[in-house]
Amino acid sequence: AAARRSRAALRLCATVVLLDVALCKGFVEDLDDSFKDNRKDDIWLVDFYAPWCGHCKKLEPIWNEVGLEMKSIGSPVKVGKMDATSYSSIASEFGVRGYPTIKLALIRPLPSQQMFEHVQKRHHVFFVYIGGESPLKEKYIDAASELIVYTYFFSASEEVVPEYVKLKEMPAVLVFKDDTYFVYDGKFQSFNSYEL
Repeated sequence: AAARRSRAALRLCATVVLLDVALCKGFVEDLDDSFKDNRKDDIWLVDFYAPWCGHCKKLEPIWNEVGLEMKSIGSPVKVGKMDATSYSSIASEFGVRGYPTIKLALIRPLPSQQMFEHVQKRHHVFFVYIGGESPLKEKYIDAASELIVYTYFFSASEEVVPEYVKLKEMPAVLVFKDDTYFVYDGKFQSFNSYEL
């Protein structure tokens, strides 16, 4: 009888542990190619991992707890994980060079002029990165991760920004504030005024 109770207690403990793991995992989204398009409207904290990586496997239960905690405090930040070996082009876009790598995906793309105008009406100050992969983009991402609580960070193609914006070279970072924009390309360039 004692052995039967002991086995029942062990099964109950195992069930509780499995439920706890399942609940925590439920708050971490498994990301795939669709993340490239779906991330536009949200801020993401993403673990880029490799299935064979020992450190990644050790991080997994902790990462699941991060997902649960972010959900329980009502954070707008979504938590995800992505197999960087299967989605290497996305991992490369985020500058992943080893595993595990955790990135905060907080630069929102501006896909159209209408979206740009919408952002311009809603925010008094915001930054826009124009261009492809570059050391300037890496610096922009670093700055965004430190300053995201103070302002807004976006990326766009040259065609999306208004015609009054003049870029001498690419890539560039544009800072919009009230009736002024400033072009930063690694060195100070110029202030420009425009009328809304």
